Amino acid sequence: MYIGDLHIHSKYSRATSRDCTPEYLDLWARKKGIDIIGTGDFTHPAWRRELAEKLEPDGNGLYVLKEEYRPDGPASHRPRFVVTGEISSIYKSKDRVRKVHSLLILPDLEAAEALARRLELIGNIHSDGRPILGIPCRDLLEIMLETSPKAIYVPAHIWTPHFSLFGAFSGFDRIEECFEDLTPHIHALETGLSSDPPMNWRVSALDRFHLISNSDAHSPGKLGREANLFDIDLSYDGLYRAIEEGKGLAGTIEFFPEEGKYHFDGHRKCGLCMSPSETIKYDNKCPVCGKKITIGVLNRVEQLADRDEGFVPPAFRPFESIVPLPEVIGASTGISPSGKKAAEKYEQMIASLGPEFSILRKIPIEDIRKEAGPLIAEGIDRLRKGQVHRTPGFDGEYGKIGLLTADDISRLEGQISLFTPDQLRKFHQPSKEQMAPKKTGQSGKDADLQWTPEEKLTQTEQALPSAVGLNSLQQKAAEQTGRSIAVIAGPGAGKTKTLIARLHYLLNVRKVPEEEITAVTFTHKAAEEMLDRMNNGSVLDTLKKHSAKSTARTCVRIGTFHAICSRFLQDSGVSFIIADTGLQIELAQKALHEFERKDTPSGFLQNLSRIKNGLLEADEKSRRVYEFYQKLLREQGAMDYDDLLLETLEALENVPEDAPARKCFSYLLIDEFQDINPLQYRLVKEWSRGGRELFVIGDPDQSIYGFRGCTPHIFQNLSAEYPDHTTIRLEDNYRSSPDILKAALCLISHNQGQPRQMRAQNILKCPVRIVSVQDERKEAIFVAKEINRQIGGIDMLDALDASDTLKVEEGRGDKEHPIRGFSDIAVLYRTHRQAALLEKCLRQEGIPYQIAGREDFLTERDVRATLYFFYQALYPQERPAGELCHQLLSHYLTESLEERLAFLTEKYRKKVRKVRPVKLLEEWLTEITFEQEESIKKLSDMSLLHPTMESFLRTLSFGEDGDVRRNGGKKFIADAVTLMTLHGSKGLEFPVVFLYGMDKGRLPLEFGSPGAIESIEEERRLCYVGMTRAKEELILVCGQDPSCFLQEIPEENARWERPKNTEDDETEKVVQLSLFDFM
Repeated sequence: MYIGDLHIHSKYSRATSRDCTPEYLDLWARKKGIDIIGTGDFTHPAWRRELAEKLEPDGNGLYVLKEEYRPDGPASHRPRFVVTGEISSIYKSKDRVRKVHSLLILPDLEAAEALARRLELIGNIHSDGRPILGIPCRDLLEIMLETSPKAIYVPAHIWTPHFSLFGAFSGFDRIEECFEDLTPHIHALETGLSSDPPMNWRVSALDRFHLISNSDAHSPGKLGREANLFDIDLSYDGLYRAIEEGKGLAGTIEFFPEEGKYHFDGHRKCGLCMSPSETIKYDNKCPVCGKKITIGVLNRVEQLADRDEGFVPPAFRPFESIVPLPEVIGASTGISPSGKKAAEKYEQMIASLGPEFSILRKIPIEDIRKEAGPLIAEGIDRLRKGQVHRTPGFDGEYGKIGLLTADDISRLEGQISLFTPDQLRKFHQPSKEQMAPKKTGQSGKDADLQWTPEEKLTQTEQALPSAVGLNSLQQKAAEQTGRSIAVIAGPGAGKTKTLIARLHYLLNVRKVPEEEITAVTFTHKAAEEMLDRMNNGSVLDTLKKHSAKSTARTCVRIGTFHAICSRFLQDSGVSFIIADTGLQIELAQKALHEFERKDTPSGFLQNLSRIKNGLLEADEKSRRVYEFYQKLLREQGAMDYDDLLLETLEALENVPEDAPARKCFSYLLIDEFQDINPLQYRLVKEWSRGGRELFVIGDPDQSIYGFRGCTPHIFQNLSAEYPDHTTIRLEDNYRSSPDILKAALCLISHNQGQPRQMRAQNILKCPVRIVSVQDERKEAIFVAKEINRQIGGIDMLDALDASDTLKVEEGRGDKEHPIRGFSDIAVLYRTHRQAALLEKCLRQEGIPYQIAGREDFLTERDVRATLYFFYQALYPQERPAGELCHQLLSHYLTESLEERLAFLTEKYRKKVRKVRPVKLLEEWLTEITFEQEESIKKLSDMSLLHPTMESFLRTLSFGEDGDVRRNGGKKFIADAVTLMTLHGSKGLEFPVVFLYGMDKGRLPLEFGSPGAIESIEEERRLCYVGMTRAKEELILVCGQDPSCFLQEIPEENARWERPKNTEDDETEKVVQLSLFDFM
């Protein structure tokens, strides 16, 4: 019979002992009498290297410590190591944040290396031995099985409240909800310290699983608190059969569940421990402070149990309940179990009697009495008989055990007990003072926040007409007729909803033919969202109920300016490719070299774009260079983005108003109208020439592209163009809380024009937080730590701290702060440069993130060659793409270029429309040896967010910053925090938004003429856009020299926080955070 403890941690995990090394794990396994021990933390690269250096195979699939590393100690046996690790999955499922820990057991270090490489593409596995991944457990299981079919997946400590399969706070009610179609691959469950087999027997859903127990030790001395009994061959195959098939799993060694730190319910802050029945009596509220009770394991088991207490299954595995020997020593003699005297007695007993498990389970009591004395012998005898006084643990506090009373100790040896008999009796019940409910006052600040989603929903629904879910002004906008209609829609006013409702009104009520409608969006993502909502959205479903005939799918043209122009030119028979940034730079360099100009290629291209958009006049010398560049473009069969618009404009100017080519623009709808530049405005007027209706929607206060020539006065210009113009203003905001909206409106009202007015329909009360710290580095640290707090902590210690701070946070009253998912959170900043420090802090904290925005690697030759290859594979009729692909790949396919390229093209053409782009790019990387392989990997990361290669290429061709995202080095779609610039955030919304870097010189950004009114007003509009992305919480982070915009936010809608140094007066500290705790 062998004893195995498979779930432990190394020194690379958070909150672990530095002695968690192979040497000390081996030593303590010998002291304990453990035969098979997990390595823990296989994902951490440094730990894997240490294991490879210090362990050697035993020939049976397990490992032993090399003799040269073996420290002196008991020589009773040689422990075997098996490769294991724990993964923390934090993700959103069915509108709830799930936090589940999983134990993975692997056949060897080679399998660990392979699996770690795959997991590294999902999240950061370097900062913590137990990494945090934002993917569902089901996906983690699939990845493990694909990588190592002989690996074992065990949901860890399944009842722990904060981080487990059935956890009260973030778990599931059924295993199938977690693992879905892969549930049959789960064969074993780890039950955890706060439950024992009789508790688990009450849940019939667990009958088909093998229940195992492990210590989850964070220091070598804690090994074996729980363990497994194996009657197997000492090999990995034997272990695999025991866990997966139950063959040789002889039983378990258990903690007394009361000693676990989550057995009972309770509230640690108030010292309150409650049974499940008492929790029900007090309606899950702490009777001392009124806060929410932490539901313990016993309560959670009773919630899911379908059998009475005391049920014993016919074929059950035996178990033994023990107490670690140091605690037995303490409880038998009245000394501290963690003190020096207990440690000396422990070492003495191990040296004279043998391993700890033998002492606790097998060695005759008389032998123990001779070596350790009557007190400890009596204590062990009572332990074996189950005569143990138990005080339940609760809310992170371990329970207590008692073996000998003070009278017992006095009778046996005359010593004084640590606890009196009365104190021991009181262990079994909370005090009357703890149990009695207390009346608590509610301050004005406590009443600020009311988390009442049901009330919010009811109020919103009552404000909307029942027909199609539109309010009166939205409905008026959707149904308005006229030659020119403008809708001014502030943030959160339901702009997209109104636009879609108008499209459906045109199609289903006015019966306008699909081919006569064109809708123009500002981003590729917005176009895809609009198409999706048109075809599958709730507005369409509602309209179907009110219309005898309805369009199930739409053929309306919906896309960005560039996408619609590209389609128009292709329909007109023009063959071309979109010149990517790399090609533009290459041709710009040639043009500048030809005329011996010293301009930079990027500056040259920026000036040329301004000239094409009518924002700049070219002198004669520069005109020759530009003309030469355009000639080079034409020779490549390419157009840049400005050329797309100019060519379309030129083509349309010669088309009569009643020509069929113009029919698609009869009903023209323009989204984000404030963001069109002068060239796009000319195109809008040309498109609508001869048309029936021009409908534009947008918000002048969100005009943030002045560098492109955009202006908030564009609505006034349109009104002057069309005398019968109609303007409608949407005045209700359905996104942001009242404090966020009021703060943002007061800010933007400092720009020219009338004071801005909108009504908040979200009734949530939560002041804007303005957090001031010492410098940029501490701004980034604060953001990372606050995200950790927002998600309720990423480990047990964080969860306990976060639960307390989330409960007591100023202004929230007695309502619970919601636990956030990573994807609920966005961090916005002014420039891409600011992201580097943020990324470093998030990685250090183990928080998964994704980055939005175009990146420099897209211009590299390797990437361009790859993109053009797949473009010509998708569109073989596009001759310019094929020629450019040939030109770029000739650098790599030096031998048999034509033959090799033809072979690759034919190979990928067969699957380019069927296989996901991430898989195509992974395979492509094996075909050619690239100079910058890392760039292709980044491209693969970026492609993950797209279902098809076609949609991926379309996004890269026509997408804005907010469309293009790299998933932080991930290869699987995971829950992640979003990092993006303020420009890129337009059109998005998040429950929690950080505006990072609200400092003088960074926002407003000082460049050019920092004092110019136009510059300041645009920067203010940019800040306004960022603030109004927030739905529920807005956190503005600044340094010691804050942005002038912060002074424009009303005091009644904001709360300033200035975390203090720990040496400052305690009364001056902010409750929320001290940055010195983060260092």
